[in-house]
Amino acid sequence: MQNDSFEKGLEELRAARRKNRPYFWFAGIFSFFVNMLMLTGPLYMLQVYDRVLGSRSEATLIALSVLVVFLYSMMGILDYVRGRVMGRVAARFQAALDLRVFDAVLRRSTVQNDALARTGVRDLESVQRFMSSPVLMSFFDMPWTPVFILAIMVFHPWLGYLALFGGAVLIFVTLINQIMTRAPSLKSGMTSLTAERTAEQIRSEAELVTALGMRNDAFLRWLTARGEALRAHISATDLTGTFSTTTKTFRMLLQSAMLGLGAYLVLQGELTPGAMIAGSILMGRALAPIELAIGQWPMVQQARKGWNNLAQLLTEVPIEPARTQLPRPAAKLEAQQVTVVPPGEQQAALRMVSFALSPGQALGVIGPSGSGKSTLARVVTGVWKPAGGKMRLDGATLDQYGADVLGQHIGYLPQRVTLFDGTIAENIARMSQQPDSQKVVEAAQKADAHEMILKLPQGYDTQVTATGGRLSGGQMQRIGLARAMYGDPVLLVLDEPNSNLDNEGSEAVNKAIKAFKAEGKSVMIMAHRPAAIKECDLLLMLEGGNRVAFGPKEEVLKKMVQNHQQIQQSTGQGGVR
Repeated sequence: MQNDSFEKGLEELRAARRKNRPYFWFAGIFSFFVNMLMLTGPLYMLQVYDRVLGSRSEATLIALSVLVVFLYSMMGILDYVRGRVMGRVAARFQAALDLRVFDAVLRRSTVQNDALARTGVRDLESVQRFMSSPVLMSFFDMPWTPVFILAIMVFHPWLGYLALFGGAVLIFVTLINQIMTRAPSLKSGMTSLTAERTAEQIRSEAELVTALGMRNDAFLRWLTARGEALRAHISATDLTGTFSTTTKTFRMLLQSAMLGLGAYLVLQGELTPGAMIAGSILMGRALAPIELAIGQWPMVQQARKGWNNLAQLLTEVPIEPARTQLPRPAAKLEAQQVTVVPPGEQQAALRMVSFALSPGQALGVIGPSGSGKSTLARVVTGVWKPAGGKMRLDGATLDQYGADVLGQHIGYLPQRVTLFDGTIAENIARMSQQPDSQKVVEAAQKADAHEMILKLPQGYDTQVTATGGRLSGGQMQRIGLARAMYGDPVLLVLDEPNSNLDNEGSEAVNKAIKAFKAEGKSVMIMAHRPAAIKECDLLLMLEGGNRVAFGPKEEVLKKMVQNHQQIQQSTGQGGVR
């Protein structure tokens, strides 16, 4: 059932794995020779005990020893090459999926920041680590376990039966290990992720936590999550360690039992001393892959969980289809009965909202908190898709543009500006590895932030962090506006652009909006403050996700005043009555 629901994602993973199929064959061929050469030790013991000691021939001993050195050297080289091949197979697998998985994580995070989005890259790494680990090599070696047991049986059937019994017990322990450790390992991973997320939230808001005296309570909250993670981890490792120790102890007991049984057969004259030693060595080699797999089973489970998570992620976030390249659009935005249901919710945040914005105009979107202003901004920028209706840019629906292409045409200043680790120039250039200096300066000048940036210690080369570093909220907001204007977009979407600005900053933003309109482009401003809508030509008023009013700014404001007066009058009349 699970495989059917994740079939598309599984096919992508299998396709990436199939690209490395020749290398798996090489590893399999090397494993064949490595395991054949594993017979060197038992055969050497057999010859030394049964031939050299009997004949007391030093020449035979020297010849056998030289041959053994050569064969072990070849085995070591082949095993080393096999490990290097699989290491590169794992790297090729990860490289083939890195961009695809990261894109899926990014796209899913915009609509649903769940466990799949948070662990996608880590899941890919867990599969990569498994593919390059010794435990995968043990799966190449396991098919040789029956061969070694048959070789033991050639020495004497009783030895073969003992080895067969030991192998069956270890396989049974492996199955029980898989069943019993699955749930504790899953719980351990989930609680560890919760603790990490709690720590990251507290760390990212360290300034707020300190300022409000929340450090002790925040620490206790993190400590609780950390304690649960530790308890789950200890429970999982205790269970895994129990199976690993039991397996190791049983294998050592089995080898001693093999020697004891062999010694008994030697005393009965049914076996030679050399065969006794060789049988013990062969049995250790036959059971070694199973013991290794049990000891490293948490890695196997983590890789399996990562594989399933990746399959689900890639299925639910498919590859974006190729789109026909459209010409640069005019700054004409039209909403046609747009209804939006936020991801993971059942109730619509916007209902049947319509409006039109023409080139050279600025639209102010006003309304109380929770009325749907930021939701509308996310729809216009293509982050969220309408559940009903259409949002069109120059006649084309937004989904006809690729995400990166749409981002070039629409500049976005979010309500909470976040910068990335790098220079101011790199942030304005939207983290381009080779920022166009001319475009960076032009964008800053359009945002009226050029002079402010020049006053910083290193100007445009000033290093900033995700929290802004020494920059104030107003400075970050003006840099965010320059980033929105980078690349000459035709439409600006500004969500509370002056929330952190002083009067000078607000005037600078209004100046930038006026200049942007003069170029025949359009602006949409989500606002609470009257100063933010100074340059607006149109107003859209939202309340409870519904359009209450839309039209020229003066008419909408006049209507709002009239409605307010009517409410006051009716309230006053009601009070008299």
